Amino acid sequence: MADSPYLNEYRRSQREPAAFWAEQAEALHWDRRWDTVLDDSNAPMYCWFAGAQFNTCYNALDRHVEGGRADQLALIYDSPLTGSKQTFTYRELRDRVAHFAGALKAQGVQKGERVVIYMPMVPEAAIAMLACARIGAIHSVVFGGFAAPELAKRVDDAKPVLVVTASCGIEPGRQINYKPLLDQALELAAHKVRACIILQRPQCQASLVEGRDFDWRALEAAAEPAACETVAATDPLYVLYTSGTTGKPKGVVRDHGGHAVALSYSMQAVYNVKPGDVFWAASDVGWVVGHSYIVYGPLLYGCTTILYEGKPVGTPDAGAFWRVISEYKVKAFFTAPTAFRAIKKEDPNGELLKRYDISCLQTLFLAGERSDPDTIQWAQAMLKVPVVDHWWQTELGWPAIANCQGIEPMPVKPGSSSVPVPGFDLQVLDADGAVMQRDEIGNLAIKLPLPPGALLTMWNNEAGYKENYLDRYPGYYLTGDAGYIDKDGYVWIMSRIDDIINVAGHRLSTGAMEEVLAGHPDVAECAVVGAADDMKGQLPVGLVVLKTGVTRPEHEIVKELIARVRAQIGAVAAFKEAYVVQRLPKTRSGKVLRATMRAIADHRDYAVPATIDDPRILEEIETALKSRNTAT
Repeated sequence: MADSPYLNEYRRSQREPAAFWAEQAEALHWDRRWDTVLDDSNAPMYCWFAGAQFNTCYNALDRHVEGGRADQLALIYDSPLTGSKQTFTYRELRDRVAHFAGALKAQGVQKGERVVIYMPMVPEAAIAMLACARIGAIHSVVFGGFAAPELAKRVDDAKPVLVVTASCGIEPGRQINYKPLLDQALELAAHKVRACIILQRPQCQASLVEGRDFDWRALEAAAEPAACETVAATDPLYVLYTSGTTGKPKGVVRDHGGHAVALSYSMQAVYNVKPGDVFWAASDVGWVVGHSYIVYGPLLYGCTTILYEGKPVGTPDAGAFWRVISEYKVKAFFTAPTAFRAIKKEDPNGELLKRYDISCLQTLFLAGERSDPDTIQWAQAMLKVPVVDHWWQTELGWPAIANCQGIEPMPVKPGSSSVPVPGFDLQVLDADGAVMQRDEIGNLAIKLPLPPGALLTMWNNEAGYKENYLDRYPGYYLTGDAGYIDKDGYVWIMSRIDDIINVAGHRLSTGAMEEVLAGHPDVAECAVVGAADDMKGQLPVGLVVLKTGVTRPEHEIVKELIARVRAQIGAVAAFKEAYVVQRLPKTRSGKVLRATMRAIADHRDYAVPATIDDPRILEEIETALKSRNTAT
């Protein structure tokens, strides 16, 4: 790439990181300015805006109320699952947050103490998060409906003084009663919380434990509004637990100052929105996308954000997203690729889309799972707007690779997340840590220091942070993903490092094979895993979901899929097995559970992941793969 607005901004972020991020920080209100923009005195444990005093809630709400946006919509709640809608102006949301913050203080919650939030997708989930930020408490959101043992692990690790929950969550065709799960988790946990605050939903009235449990609405009504507490910019804002191996939970720690600077910058640079625009991230507050781009990012930047309690299909149909975009005039939309694969499966010709005027939509952003080129091309053809596949992680907190629409829109290369976002120095390293040549697949790493907004450490586990992310390549953060950078500087994420398989000594990407399978006209979505093989070490195994309405014999389609991989990747892939299934096993955030399927293909014992959306799907996968012979 020749000199360009993107390259100029990217190079400046690398050449003068302190000056670059100080300039971005000027958009926010600081109670006290920093002594040092980048504190490298304890490398590799870097921190940003050392010495500064800050409050995230003030910057997300009060600043806009005082700056003329008091009557602008801040939050739109839309729940097709309950048939309810609600809106909040910046003034109304600030007042609700201030009163609930007062309720937390009345319960004795102090600056630096932890509050676990175990909530469905209702406005009170965001209110609870912002209320914690307002008084300097550290929130830890646990996905609503998580199993009791998993919730107990997080309670024991975070050691909260208080838990905020709701009586129930609503899913298509079922209701999940949260209170029995919470009661069981608190019985299992060694750490004892002082109090619980329960939001009673109309669909379910939970029984309260006298002396421990308190009704949300009663506490909020009686509370005095709390002012914003000044905290150090480097103090923790939240702890968010991410999936990991057995043992100590991986609690990602995010700070106040650097986090706000990065998210505010990203709203303009990556998503190309302006204050007052409507931004929608169709995710959940239990995941990092919900933290960064339902709650904090849009509000810090002065946008209107949407909190949606529904699904891409089935609430009521595959036109659900188009209805929301049309009704609220969404400018930029962010969701997971799996959501679009579900829509494509149900409505491959976009008949439901024709019912809605979505001319307001300027860009679709995809992240959370690898975006196959077929899905990107289908979305582009249907929506007729740029489809931006961008890449980041819970740990990073905001996009690290993207086609930055607010700096310089670039040509889309379906299958690539485009180029590094300013602040992120991405490299592809070999097993020994040497930088690899362009177009060579290796381990993706980010040169330290990470930019503002990334994790500071892991909660109460600095040694674990170093072991998981920093020790493999000194001076780098290990992403855990494999990929390559092409001659134009575009980054291609091919798979998790564990999903680069070794077939008779050849290192092959399962992601590349998935691209080939997804390009078949009858395939809605697919996954390829590396299964153990006595002869070749590993062999690829494909699982495919067919589009709705496909009636051709499955064995014909499987034969064609095997031929496609042979033709496009080569005989070296040794791709000889594919199985048709009704659904792929996924987490509630839409990530395909490849490690679990790999264990099933190998006929190994496995634990049902706590994050799985429907454990019954694994029975079908077992049935499909039970005849596999691992000694091919």
